Amino acid sequence: MAGPKGDLTPPAAWAHLPFFRDGRDAAILNRIGDWSDILPPKHQIYAALDAAAPDDVRVVILGQDPYPTPGNAHGLAFSVAPDVRPLPASLRNIYKELQDEFGAVPPNGDLRFWARQGVLLLNTALTVPAHHAGAHAKFGWTGLTADVLNALSDRPRAFLLWGRHAQAFRPHITGDDHLIIETAHPSPLSARRGFFGSRPFSKVNAWLMARGQTPLNWTSP
Repeated sequence: MAGPKGDLTPPAAWAHLPFFRDGRDAAILNRIGDWSDILPPKHQIYAALDAAAPDDVRVVILGQDPYPTPGNAHGLAFSVAPDVRPLPASLRNIYKELQDEFGAVPPNGDLRFWARQGVLLLNTALTVPAHHAGAHAKFGWTGLTADVLNALSDRPRAFLLWGRHAQAFRPHITGDDHLIIETAHPSPLSARRGFFGSRPFSKVNAWLMARGQTPLNWTSP
């Protein structure tokens, strides 16, 4: 829903965060200006937050910025629209790890069924110009990431921090009893340096079950 200046209304369940209360969201959206080549589509930039309210979040997976290829990004980190082929390289590597852990992978790259089970798939930048990866990394979106992690530190949760970029946000996870998994990023440049074989999805499920929670179904929508 657009406001009077064209800025998007913050997701209701997250609107209490300082990032939204201080108007930093509107400042970023106004700075972007021309949205003709910005990804994902404007109505999807808060899709990850829309899909998982704070009280429902059990697991957080931090991405970096949306896929810069038109048609791929739809607002959730690492996820793509269900008809996207071939899958982006990082997602292919995530699926290789899932195959090794569970002997199965989802039928396509749409990870919204993870979100419905309480997985927050949050990119640390919510926008990117087409074909220019990282161009909005310093636009201020990281303030939202910090606020989200601070808010989600209120009770034990699982946090998957893949790669140095995600791990830089580790100081914003406070409190005790969280599961924090830090490994290499699943990109082709680093997946063999510690992502493959790390079994993050099995470890999350074991942790959830030890706490009396239902394990996540990582492979079947």
